[in-house]
Amino acid sequence: MRILGVDPGLTRCGLGLVDAGSGRAVSFVSVEVATASTTLPAAERIGKIADAVDAIFDGDRPDMVAIERVFAQHNVRTVMATAQISGVVMFLARQRGVPIATYTPSEVKAAVTGNGRADKKQVAFMVAKILRLPEPPSPADASDALAIAITHAWRGIGAHGADGGALATPGSTGGGAATAAQRRWHEAERLARERKI
Repeated sequence: MRILGVDPGLTRCGLGLVDAGSGRAVSFVSVEVATASTTLPAAERIGKIADAVDAIFDGDRPDMVAIERVFAQHNVRTVMATAQISGVVMFLARQRGVPIATYTPSEVKAAVTGNGRADKKQVAFMVAKILRLPEPPSPADASDALAIAITHAWRGIGAHGADGGALATPGSTGGGAATAAQRRWHEAERLARERKI
């Protein structure tokens, strides 16, 4: 299975591809960071990132997309920018019938390093070790994207993503058990919905 890991951002968007084999076998395919100048209007920036993602879908044909989900963030502008790009990637995946899973940063860190509070250097080091790369990928957006793809290879195939306890396949509701972090996330979302009613 070929997995596209996405570290979404409006200025820099990490796009990492890995192939998942049997057991925990994963191999490096490619990684890039799509960029868009801050001087461009938001629509143009979104378009540039979308074009880069489109090219990967057309050229590398991933079987699965795994996207980092912002669990908590104090900077509203950053959250909005991340959400915009995540939405675009999800839309492009849905157009092609490619399943989607999302993972929180702590889930990714825990999967790759064993520590949900690991720093970016630790994540990059482990990504290089897991994928047998000569050095950690840089910038951080690149190593994060690969870490997200690895997380799905190890935790998500045949199980669940972090966006509903199951893989989000177009036209399906899915199934599977949620992790403790996922249950807390869904409970927080449920309480937020109830407050709005």
